[in-house]
Amino acid sequence: MAEFTHFNEQGRAKMVDVSDKPETVRTAIAQSSILLNDEIFESIAANTMKKGDVLAVAQVAGIMASKSTSTIIPMCHPIPLSGVNISFQWEKEKRGHRLVITVTAKTKGSTGVEMEALTAASVTALTVYDMCKAVDKGMVIGPTYLVEKTGGVSSPDYKRQINQKE
Repeated sequence: MAEFTHFNEQGRAKMVDVSDKPETVRTAIAQSSILLNDEIFESIAANTMKKGDVLAVAQVAGIMASKSTSTIIPMCHPIPLSGVNISFQWEKEKRGHRLVITVTAKTKGSTGVEMEALTAASVTALTVYDMCKAVDKGMVIGPTYLVEKTGGVSSPDYKRQINQKE
């Protein structure tokens, strides 16, 4: 059986000590999405939503969330982020329009940035929901997942397989 690294000798939660791990450049790409009706899509595209520029606000919220990840995910280390980029892509679907959110996070450190990228993607989608909920509360968020991660010594690089179930 594998050793659990986030438990101490008493079986209680602990933050893993990464002080002996070498610093490497690490990146993570995460995606989330939100399914919106045609009315919301048109309002976002025309920038006529009453609460303001939905994508600009969501982008800033996602970046802020990435920087706060260690304050809301208990075992995450606070890490110095080198950069966070959030991009958007629209996909037309039978039930409306899907806004695909892609986050790339980067650091140079002794632990990865997967949680920062995933947190940013999630909060970006939640912010879109918050800014549009007066028009329709039936929006659907997700799936949210890690696309790729690079860097580190003890864990290999990861790239999600295209046919992998979400």
